Amino acid sequence: MEAAAGQRVLVVDDDPALSEVVGRYLRRDGFDVDYAADGTAGLARALDTLPDLVVLDLMLPGLDGLEVCRRLRAVAPIPVVMLTALGEEDDRIAGLEIGADDYVTKPFSPRELSARVKAVLRRAAAGNVVSSAAQLLTGAGCEIDLVAHQVRRDGELVSLTTKEFDLLVHFMTNPGRAYRREELLESVWGWSFGDTSTVTVHIRRLREKVEPDPSSPRHLLTVRGVGYRFQP
Repeated sequence: MEAAAGQRVLVVDDDPALSEVVGRYLRRDGFDVDYAADGTAGLARALDTLPDLVVLDLMLPGLDGLEVCRRLRAVAPIPVVMLTALGEEDDRIAGLEIGADDYVTKPFSPRELSARVKAVLRRAAAGNVVSSAAQLLTGAGCEIDLVAHQVRRDGELVSLTTKEFDLLVHFMTNPGRAYRREELLESVWGWSFGDTSTVTVHIRRLREKVEPDPSSPRHLLTVRGVGYRFQP
């Protein structure tokens, strides 16, 4: 998949050599690329220009990547791919919990990062292309408007990240089926391999938002020894 004309990626990293290499690969794949070298400047640039996606380092001078992601997500649903170092699992999970769409662990291949960027943008675009025959999904007290990309629970609007939305849609269109975490990574994230804790984090966050009692879920159920299934 080549980048759509005019798609813009903001790279926020304080390592100029890494930013230059990442930018070169992204431009080669058709993206327009902008840069920021610290968290404060990165957040200001993102809110000013509203890029199609932000590549965001976790460890930044000024505001760190978690705080930048948190503040950005409070204002605009811009996809975020977070860069983390080995051994930062807790921070990586925290990033996913506040809305990062994907993460890449350093050291990484620039080609892999570019592929992840394209995959996240592809999923975001797919969420906006829905046939008129299937605009609403209902179940478990939730109503999903696939065109407006909105979820309501008992009539109240629920704020979901892009990936939480995709995961809930996947479950509600396949009720009763048990999925392994690896299957969910492939079906929802488009990964043929990866850290299954990504799925665990998103399931926990979804339960907090759509279950009447997240500590005793009635709809997003754990299937021991397998993974998860959705019970309408």
